Amino acid sequence: MSVPIETVEPLLQAWSAGDLAARDALLALVYDDLKHLASRHLGSEAVGHTLETTALVNEACADLLGRADPTWQHRPQFFAFMSAVMRHVLVDHARRRGAVKRGGDQIRVALREDLMGATVDLHSILDIESAFTRLAAQAPRLAQVAECRLFGGMADAEIAQAVGTSERTAAREWQRARAWLRIALSEHSREPSNEQAEEPTDRPHP
Repeated sequence: MSVPIETVEPLLQAWSAGDLAARDALLALVYDDLKHLASRHLGSEAVGHTLETTALVNEACADLLGRADPTWQHRPQFFAFMSAVMRHVLVDHARRRGAVKRGGDQIRVALREDLMGATVDLHSILDIESAFTRLAAQAPRLAQVAECRLFGGMADAEIAQAVGTSERTAAREWQRARAWLRIALSEHSREPSNEQAEEPTDRPHP
Protein backbone atom coordinates (compact mmCIF):
# COMPACT_ATOMS: atom_id res chain seq x y z
CA MET A 1 0.00 0.00 0.00
CA SER A 2 1.27 3.49 -0.83
CA VAL A 3 0.24 5.43 2.31
CA PRO A 4 2.89 5.12 5.06
CA ILE A 5 2.10 3.10 8.19
CA GLU A 6 3.01 6.01 10.45
CA THR A 7 0.27 8.08 8.77
CA VAL A 8 -2.46 5.42 8.71
CA GLU A 9 -2.17 3.69 12.06
CA PRO A 10 -2.72 6.72 14.33
CA LEU A 11 -5.92 7.44 12.40
CA LEU A 12 -7.05 3.81 12.72
CA GLN A 13 -6.48 3.88 16.45
CA ALA A 14 -8.26 7.23 16.83
CA TRP A 15 -11.21 5.90 14.85
CA SER A 16 -11.31 2.84 17.12
CA ALA A 17 -11.53 5.25 20.04
CA GLY A 18 -14.61 6.88 18.51
CA ASP A 19 -13.08 9.79 16.56
CA LEU A 20 -15.25 10.11 13.44
CA ALA A 21 -13.09 12.92 12.06
CA ALA A 22 -10.19 10.45 12.07
CA ARG A 23 -12.40 7.96 10.22
CA ASP A 24 -13.21 10.47 7.49
CA ALA A 25 -9.58 11.56 7.19
CA LEU A 26 -8.44 7.94 6.94
CA LEU A 27 -10.89 6.96 4.21
CA ALA A 28 -9.91 10.01 2.16
CA LEU A 29 -6.24 9.18 2.65
CA VAL A 30 -6.45 5.51 1.64
CA TYR A 31 -9.07 5.88 -1.11
CA ASP A 32 -6.57 5.23 -3.91
CA ASP A 33 -5.21 2.21 -2.07
CA LEU A 34 -8.76 0.89 -1.73
CA LYS A 35 -9.22 1.32 -5.48
CA HIS A 36 -6.08 -0.73 -6.02
CA LEU A 37 -7.48 -3.39 -3.71
CA ALA A 38 -10.78 -3.34 -5.62
CA SER A 39 -8.96 -3.79 -8.92
CA ARG A 40 -7.34 -6.96 -7.54
CA HIS A 41 -10.79 -8.31 -6.70
CA LEU A 42 -12.20 -7.51 -10.12
CA GLY A 43 -9.10 -8.80 -11.86
CA SER A 44 -7.05 -6.98 -14.44
CA GLU A 45 -8.46 -9.29 -17.11
CA ALA A 46 -12.00 -9.65 -15.75
CA VAL A 47 -14.77 -9.66 -18.34
CA GLY A 48 -18.52 -9.29 -18.21
CA HIS A 49 -18.78 -7.42 -14.92
CA THR A 50 -20.84 -4.26 -14.49
CA LEU A 51 -19.42 -3.23 -11.13
CA GLU A 52 -16.53 -0.83 -11.73
CA THR A 53 -13.60 -0.29 -9.38
CA THR A 54 -14.88 3.01 -7.96
CA ALA A 55 -18.35 1.58 -7.41
CA LEU A 56 -16.90 -1.41 -5.58
CA VAL A 57 -14.89 0.88 -3.28
CA ASN A 58 -17.92 3.05 -2.60
CA GLU A 59 -20.15 0.07 -1.79
CA ALA A 60 -17.49 -1.39 0.49
CA CYS A 61 -17.08 1.94 2.30
CA ALA A 62 -20.84 2.26 2.71
CA ASP A 63 -20.91 -1.21 4.23
CA LEU A 64 -18.03 -0.28 6.50
CA LEU A 65 -19.74 2.89 7.75
CA GLY A 66 -22.76 0.83 8.74
CA ARG A 67 -20.69 -1.24 11.15
CA ALA A 68 -20.31 -0.23 14.79
CA ASP A 69 -17.36 -0.33 17.16
CA PRO A 70 -14.35 -0.92 14.89
CA THR A 71 -11.22 -2.16 16.64
CA TRP A 72 -8.47 -1.28 14.20
CA GLN A 73 -4.88 -1.42 15.44
CA HIS A 74 -2.81 -2.06 12.31
CA ARG A 75 -2.97 -1.20 8.64
CA PRO A 76 -2.88 -4.88 7.51
CA GLN A 77 -5.81 -5.63 9.80
CA PHE A 78 -7.87 -2.84 8.22
CA PHE A 79 -7.05 -3.79 4.62
CA ALA A 80 -7.69 -7.48 5.32
CA PHE A 81 -11.14 -6.50 6.60
CA MET A 82 -11.82 -4.29 3.58
CA SER A 83 -10.76 -7.08 1.25
CA ALA A 84 -13.32 -9.39 2.86
CA VAL A 85 -16.00 -6.71 2.57
CA MET A 86 -15.26 -6.23 -1.14
CA ARG A 87 -15.49 -9.95 -1.81
CA HIS A 88 -18.88 -10.10 -0.11
CA VAL A 89 -20.08 -7.07 -2.10
CA LEU A 90 -19.15 -8.87 -5.32
CA VAL A 91 -20.87 -12.05 -4.20
CA ASP A 92 -24.06 -10.19 -3.31
CA HIS A 93 -23.91 -8.34 -6.64
CA ALA A 94 -23.57 -11.62 -8.56
CA ARG A 95 -26.43 -13.22 -6.67
CA ARG A 96 -28.73 -10.23 -7.21
CA ARG A 97 -28.16 -10.55 -10.94
CA GLY A 98 -29.27 -14.16 -10.81
CA ALA A 99 -25.86 -15.53 -11.78
CA VAL A 100 -26.68 -19.13 -10.98
CA LYS A 101 -24.52 -20.81 -13.60
CA ARG A 102 -21.14 -20.35 -15.20
CA GLY A 103 -20.93 -18.10 -18.25
CA GLY A 104 -23.20 -15.39 -19.61
CA ASP A 105 -22.81 -12.04 -17.91
CA GLN A 106 -21.69 -13.53 -14.60
CA ILE A 107 -18.91 -11.65 -12.83
CA ARG A 108 -15.63 -13.39 -13.55
CA VAL A 109 -12.42 -12.72 -11.69
CA ALA A 110 -8.88 -13.37 -12.86
CA LEU A 111 -6.67 -15.09 -10.28
CA ARG A 112 -3.05 -14.57 -11.22
CA GLU A 113 -1.38 -17.84 -12.19
CA ASP A 114 1.83 -16.92 -10.34
CA LEU A 115 -0.19 -16.83 -7.13
CA MET A 116 -2.52 -19.76 -7.63
CA GLY A 117 -0.47 -21.91 -9.97
CA ALA A 118 -3.76 -23.08 -11.43
CA THR A 119 -4.16 -24.30 -14.99
CA VAL A 120 -7.27 -22.14 -15.36
CA ASP A 121 -6.94 -18.58 -14.05
CA LEU A 122 -10.46 -17.27 -14.69
CA HIS A 123 -13.21 -18.19 -12.24
CA SER A 124 -16.59 -16.80 -11.36
CA ILE A 125 -16.88 -14.92 -8.10
CA LEU A 126 -19.45 -17.51 -6.98
CA ASP A 127 -16.99 -20.34 -7.58
CA ILE A 128 -14.41 -18.48 -5.51
CA GLU A 129 -16.94 -17.79 -2.76
CA SER A 130 -17.91 -21.46 -2.66
CA ALA A 131 -14.26 -22.50 -2.33
CA PHE A 132 -13.53 -19.91 0.35
CA THR A 133 -16.66 -20.89 2.30
CA ARG A 134 -15.65 -24.54 2.30
CA LEU A 135 -12.10 -23.69 3.33
CA ALA A 136 -13.27 -21.33 6.09
CA ALA A 137 -15.53 -24.04 7.51
CA GLN A 138 -12.54 -26.36 7.92
CA ALA A 139 -9.70 -23.95 8.61
CA PRO A 140 -10.82 -20.33 9.11
CA ARG A 141 -7.34 -18.86 9.41
CA LEU A 142 -6.18 -20.50 6.20
CA ALA A 143 -9.08 -18.81 4.41
CA GLN A 144 -8.14 -15.47 5.94
CA VAL A 145 -4.48 -15.92 4.98
CA ALA A 146 -5.47 -16.78 1.40
CA GLU A 147 -7.72 -13.75 1.12
CA CYS A 148 -4.99 -11.44 2.40
CA ARG A 149 -2.54 -12.85 -0.15
CA LEU A 150 -4.76 -13.27 -3.20
CA PHE A 151 -6.89 -10.16 -2.97
CA GLY A 152 -5.10 -7.96 -0.47
CA GLY A 153 -1.74 -8.42 -2.19
CA MET A 154 -0.06 -8.70 1.22
CA ALA A 155 3.40 -10.08 1.89
CA ASP A 156 3.95 -12.67 4.62
CA ALA A 157 4.88 -10.06 7.24
CA GLU A 158 1.66 -8.10 6.65
CA ILE A 159 -0.45 -11.26 6.66
CA ALA A 160 1.12 -12.31 9.95
CA GLN A 161 0.17 -8.97 11.47
CA ALA A 162 -3.34 -9.07 10.04
CA VAL A 163 -4.19 -12.55 11.35
CA GLY A 164 -2.11 -12.49 14.52
CA THR A 165 0.54 -15.10 13.86
CA SER A 166 4.25 -15.34 13.01
CA GLU A 167 5.62 -14.60 9.56
CA ARG A 168 6.88 -18.16 9.23
CA THR A 169 3.47 -19.58 10.10
CA ALA A 170 1.76 -17.20 7.66
CA ALA A 171 4.04 -18.40 4.85
CA ARG A 172 3.39 -22.05 5.68
CA GLU A 173 -0.36 -21.54 5.92
CA TRP A 174 -0.46 -19.74 2.58
CA GLN A 175 1.15 -22.78 0.93
CA ARG A 176 -1.48 -25.04 2.48
CA ALA A 177 -4.33 -22.75 1.51
CA ARG A 178 -3.06 -22.37 -2.05
CA ALA A 179 -2.87 -26.14 -2.53
CA TRP A 180 -6.41 -26.54 -1.18
CA LEU A 181 -7.85 -23.78 -3.36
CA ARG A 182 -6.12 -25.07 -6.49
CA ILE A 183 -7.92 -28.38 -6.08
CA ALA A 184 -11.27 -26.78 -5.24
CA LEU A 185 -11.19 -24.36 -8.19
CA SER A 186 -9.99 -27.06 -10.58
CA GLU A 187 -13.00 -29.13 -9.55
CA HIS A 188 -15.29 -26.17 -10.27
CA SER A 189 -13.78 -25.79 -13.75
CA ARG A 190 -14.38 -29.48 -14.55
CA GLU A 191 -17.79 -30.11 -13.00
CA PRO A 192 -21.16 -29.62 -14.74
CA SER A 193 -22.74 -26.33 -13.66
CA ASN A 194 -25.67 -28.06 -11.90
CA GLU A 195 -23.54 -30.36 -9.77
CA GLN A 196 -21.61 -29.62 -6.61
CA ALA A 197 -17.93 -30.45 -6.40
CA GLU A 198 -16.85 -33.10 -3.96
CA GLU A 199 -14.58 -32.06 -1.14
CA PRO A 200 -10.91 -31.82 -2.21
CA THR A 201 -8.93 -34.87 -1.14
CA ASP A 202 -5.99 -32.66 -0.09
CA ARG A 203 -8.02 -30.58 2.30
CA PRO A 204 -6.18 -28.91 5.19
CA HIS A 205 -6.99 -29.58 8.79
CA PRO A 206 -7.31 -26.79 11.36
